[in-house]
Amino acid sequence: MTHLKIVHGDATQEEVAALVVALAARTVPEVKAPPKRENWRNPAQRMRKYLPTGHGAWRSSGLPR
Repeated sequence: MTHLKIVHGDATQEEVAALVVALAARTVPEVKAPPKRENWRNPAQRMRKYLPTGHGAWRSSGLPR
């Protein structure tokens, strides 16, 4: 457990409490990563994203991405 020690000056209990609250408010809680979304059952994932265009487009249209 960490202790707070006033090394200079004379602080009242209210001032020490205000300092502790201010320091506690500055701490940043650890952010958890959002859960990974599973899209294997999403019907939109089975739809074609775009049609290839340009040179060799007919050949690349049959290749997996």
